[in-house]
Amino acid sequence: MARSKAPAGPATGPLLRIGIVGAGHFGRFHALKVAASARSVLAGVHDPDQARAASVGREAGGAPALGLDDLLASCDAVIVAAPAEAHFALAEAALRAGRHVLIEKPIASTLDQADRLIALAGQAGRVLQVGHLLRYSAEHKAITQRITRPLYIEATRIAPFKPRGTDVSVILDLMIHDLDLVLAIVDSPIEDVDALGAAVSSAHEDIANARVRFANGCVATITASRISLKTERRMRLFSEEGYLSADFVARELTMIGRDRGLPLPGTGGFRREAVSWQEHDTLAAEHEAFAASCLDGVPVIVDGSAGRRALAAALAVGDGIAEARRRMERSGLIGMQA
Repeated sequence: MARSKAPAGPATGPLLRIGIVGAGHFGRFHALKVAASARSVLAGVHDPDQARAASVGREAGGAPALGLDDLLASCDAVIVAAPAEAHFALAEAALRAGRHVLIEKPIASTLDQADRLIALAGQAGRVLQVGHLLRYSAEHKAITQRITRPLYIEATRIAPFKPRGTDVSVILDLMIHDLDLVLAIVDSPIEDVDALGAAVSSAHEDIANARVRFANGCVATITASRISLKTERRMRLFSEEGYLSADFVARELTMIGRDRGLPLPGTGGFRREAVSWQEHDTLAAEHEAFAASCLDGVPVIVDGSAGRRALAAALAVGDGIAEARRRMERSGLIGMQA
């Protein structure tokens, strides 16, 4: 099915023809990664703005700008990088056409939509992968190698304001990254969510905090903001295995425990391990995993079910914020919304 091209690395057999749906900020990055891959070829780019699609296609090696039907007819797989509200309709069209799908987070707008996409992929025997990039990161590997049974997790993800991404709340824009990472670490269903948030610079929440309690007793506190003065991405984890602190921006991790690192004098046998890692191209790693699943049948790391679980957690945070706001309005702490 796939046509040949000069490979970016060693030849690996058939190539996966990939179409990009959405030529915005992330769509452009996806197109460039596909064009640079040794296992894929860029079949075309689709966007309602045809001039933008053509520009991205030229930058990525001359791929044509195509209508959606023509794109689906020209590829084996699609990457959906359109605005979040369009994810379901575009992924549904691709799956019904028998194409593999890599969809940017969130998987859909509702759990019903997520369930329908999962069912369609299963019926068609096609890959459905969701773009939760942290699963392919060096920090995810470093954390999960050291903490497997967390008791408490604290995650912070804050950044200065940017207009891009404000079509959804900060929960679906930023917090969902840490929700997915926490869900991947904690092997237990969510039991309760208490949350607060506020819309400051957009129509949706720009800052949010959630306390998530799991059925096994683990608790996670997650903060996300897109109206901060600086960028900060940190995570702390407590467990019987030790204490771990990770700075994702500095790419540094410290672990205090009994099994790793250098002895800490006067602590009764505790050790301190300091770890750093090099910049890691998580998007390229995500693409490699997608190609391996489509071409080789390798199990999908972040499948539709994982995407649905992250969406369910994000929606629960949104519901918690709405309930907290109603309580504050009733008490007079804040004014009633018009």
